[in-house]
Amino acid sequence: MGKMRIKKGDRVRVISGKDKGKEGKVLRSIPDRDLLVIEGVNMATKHVKPSQKNPKSGIVKQEGPIYASKVMLVCPSCGAATRVGRGYLDSGKKVRLCKACGEIVDQV
Repeated sequence: MGKMRIKKGDRVRVISGKDKGKEGKVLRSIPDRDLLVIEGVNMATKHVKPSQKNPKSGIVKQEGPIYASKVMLVCPSCGAATRVGRGYLDSGKKVRLCKACGEIVDQV
């Protein structure tokens, strides 16, 4: 498995599968298995029993994990779904770059 180029909080677009074309924010990243949980993508129904923490039972919709290879980062500056490049600032800090417009993706 390669290095994950997408982090929690990034905006991504699904490029294949049943949710193709959907966009959402990354809620959770599971790097050791190359998985991402994305807001509103790969929804599954889960039957929930009542408990102390959750007294109301019923059927809830919940996001399931999706492979990182099925999504592309949406560049905050140009709005295009793009590949992620690596670059360095003058200070030596490593940053992620948009391959489409060359802008820095990370919040510096």
